Amino acid sequence: MKKEEELPSHFSTETQDEDFWRHHVTLHNRYEWLHIINDIVIALWFLIGSFLFFFEQYQTAGTWLFVIGSAQMLIRPLIRIAHKLHVGDRDTRNIHF
Repeated sequence: MKKEEELPSHFSTETQDEDFWRHHVTLHNRYEWLHIINDIVIALWFLIGSFLFFFEQYQTAGTWLFVIGSAQMLIRPLIRIAHKLHVGDRDTRNIHF
């Protein structure tokens, strides 16, 4: 049986694990912010579109904002898919979006 090589003094498994989780948390936070910003923009499209519907001359613009908001709702699952593929399923118990 071959003797295992010793790790260099600057290399630490604990440091590697800590760096991994720090990176994991940073990525998770970025995706969470992306999700929040997307939801706010969707809400704004629908809110502005709703106000435009009060005025007959702006109803077409309001309709287009509804279409844009609806299309942007497709981005929500794409963000979640990208998050799952990029970050993976590592300890996703605390992910709530």
